[in-house]
Amino acid sequence: MKLSIIGAGYVGLVSGACFAEVGHDVACVDVDQNKVDRVNRGEAPIHEDGLEALLRRHVGTRLRATRDLAAAVRASEMTFIAVGTPFDGKRIDLGYVRQAARDVGAALRDLGRYHVVVVKSTVVPGTTDDVVRPLLEEASGGRAGVDFGVGMNPEFLTEGVAVRDFMEPDRIVIGGMDERTIAALARAYAPFRNVPTFGTNNKTAEMIKYTSNAVLATLISFSNEVGNLCARLGGVDVVEVMQGVHLARYFTTTLADGARVTAPITSFLDAGCGFGGSCLPKDVKALVAHGEAAGQPMPLLDTVIQINLKQPQRVIEMLERSFATLRGLKV
Repeated sequence: MKLSIIGAGYVGLVSGACFAEVGHDVACVDVDQNKVDRVNRGEAPIHEDGLEALLRRHVGTRLRATRDLAAAVRASEMTFIAVGTPFDGKRIDLGYVRQAARDVGAALRDLGRYHVVVVKSTVVPGTTDDVVRPLLEEASGGRAGVDFGVGMNPEFLTEGVAVRDFMEPDRIVIGGMDERTIAALARAYAPFRNVPTFGTNNKTAEMIKYTSNAVLATLISFSNEVGNLCARLGGVDVVEVMQGVHLARYFTTTLADGARVTAPITSFLDAGCGFGGSCLPKDVKALVAHGEAAGQPMPLLDTVIQINLKQPQRVIEMLERSFATLRGLKV
């Protein structure tokens, strides 16, 4: 398939390089000329293990970068929107998503053939159908479901190992406004055989992404709350507590040969200094804010955030109780 990807950042460029690796023809679009030039030289503008090797292998054949959005869209069968969605503490900023939708819609005007537009950016439930779709229709003069399809395909990538995560996915979630859109997205992911593929509507696909991150954040804050209590009580080792919890059949499975395998999810059931990074804090806060805006407060997730905000200081306080000074201390 011929694909265009709007946004050559962490998600967009990794997706583009990996799609090229499985045989698709990909054009990555970005407004940054320096980034475009570097990609077209086979240089990775971001650090991701294995990314530069993919660029060097496919740039000039199945992969290219460009600033010409209209040409890239019109030459492709499917366009992914993978631009940033910053969070200001109250709501995610859809400015880049809106502009991308307008630009893609304008490129689709008078195209004369069916095209699929897919949101890959992390957006709150309802964004694809209620924001992106109307903008596409307005800018293109066409009608969704007739002239083009609109889909949602959340990413589940971990920074640093995003190439591995894309090439060896644990699941592929495909959202679409109709069966035609879902079928088109399924063709794009056809090279990924023996991977669970889940088709649903756009709003549900958006919620799957947020829920996936929210449950991980919840496990971390739960573990830290238990750890804080163990520290306060004294004589209780939270590491051993969690090791005992992990032994439950809910988390550890005995195979036919007698070997015991512990589920990877248990790595989030260990006490520590809390969660950070570019995804979990932003996504949980955005989901809480979205719930409040919809008239559905989310006190559990709000507490998850509050516990996490206080956890680094709690760790420092525990260290101060155990050591005369923290200067030069290696933990």
